[in-house]
Amino acid sequence: MEILSPGYWQEQDLELGTLAPLDEAISSTLWSTPDMLVSQDSQPWTSDETVVAGGTVVLKCQVKDHEDSSLQWSNPAQQTLYFGEKRALRDNRIQLVKSTPHELSISISNVALADEGEYTCSIFTMPVRTAKSLITVLGIPQKPIITGYKSSLQERDTTTLHCQSSGSKPAAQLTWRKGEQELHGEPTRIQEDSNGKTFTVSSSVTFQVTREDDGADITCSVNHESLNGADRSTSQRIEVLSFDCFKKMQADALEIKTLHCEGRGNPVPQKYLWEKEGSVPPLKMTQESALIFPFLNKSDSGTYGCTAISNLGSYKTYYTLNVNDPSPVPSSTSTYHAIIGGIVAFIVFLLLILFIFIGHYLIRHKGTYLTHEAKGSDDAPDADTAIINAEGGQSGGDDKKEYFI
Repeated sequence: MEILSPGYWQEQDLELGTLAPLDEAISSTLWSTPDMLVSQDSQPWTSDETVVAGGTVVLKCQVKDHEDSSLQWSNPAQQTLYFGEKRALRDNRIQLVKSTPHELSISISNVALADEGEYTCSIFTMPVRTAKSLITVLGIPQKPIITGYKSSLQERDTTTLHCQSSGSKPAAQLTWRKGEQELHGEPTRIQEDSNGKTFTVSSSVTFQVTREDDGADITCSVNHESLNGADRSTSQRIEVLSFDCFKKMQADALEIKTLHCEGRGNPVPQKYLWEKEGSVPPLKMTQESALIFPFLNKSDSGTYGCTAISNLGSYKTYYTLNVNDPSPVPSSTSTYHAIIGGIVAFIVFLLLILFIFIGHYLIRHKGTYLTHEAKGSDDAPDADTAIINAEGGQSGGDDKKEYFI
């Protein structure tokens, strides 16, 4: 940056009240008398400005009575930026917006934190009058970072997450939420950055997870005036391994029943083991996560344990099975039982039809069977003769023979 000396303005034939060098004009205020003081109309005025880092700020200085003098802008280091419409500091970020005898406005683009400070507007009357404008530069907080989550959590586990954001000026505030529900984290901690201008903020939150939290987003948000209401947040999705199952199973005796065990979470359990209190484990009549009772009876009553096994470990729950309960739980295998019963009934029906047919046949042919007594009774005058005829006697036959000559 090149700073121009007061003699520069004399070389440019600029009018500084009496065409004297700038340093002489300033020194002349030392011998000014009250009679020579200008009116309040020659007092310039300006305003304080706030700008977000990287943005553009406009500095406006106005005066009602310029008394044939020009306005000048200087930075916090008292380096002249503009004198009237003449650029004094070679910084392309600083541009002239408007220059008239009553106003001098300049803009500073791509504002940095180093640009913050008090800027001076001067008018070289007798005496020289000034107005101050404080530029406040807001440091934009960085996107927050969440740490502390390592792997899937178990139901009813307690976990602590940490959130941090740097670069804010003034210091930002952090808030937590789970889905749309607000979480009450620790108060925001503030630490000054190494540049001495911005701050790093951090916060932690501790909560207990439930099965409903599986897949929930834990969000840390930064609240800061530089964001103008825009959302700047980071989310961490959590996974909760829970174990869900029936708490009690009831069944009727002699019906086919099953006990079901369902494990939820990530990863989903891949293996299930069943056992019964008082029996040698494991029970073998299983199909995936179900325990099957092909012939359920009263002795099957008792407490059953189901262990779900996943890559993260095992989780166990218990069931109480009560046979002959008046309110049975429907079984998924009752349809099979009904089919077997229908087939048996059909076979019994066919056998019954067959027996009826055979009996009818026998009764119908009973009258056509002739005994020996019946065979000899046709020509016998009495019973004794019939018996003799039936036994094959030939005497009767010979007596009946007739001979013709």
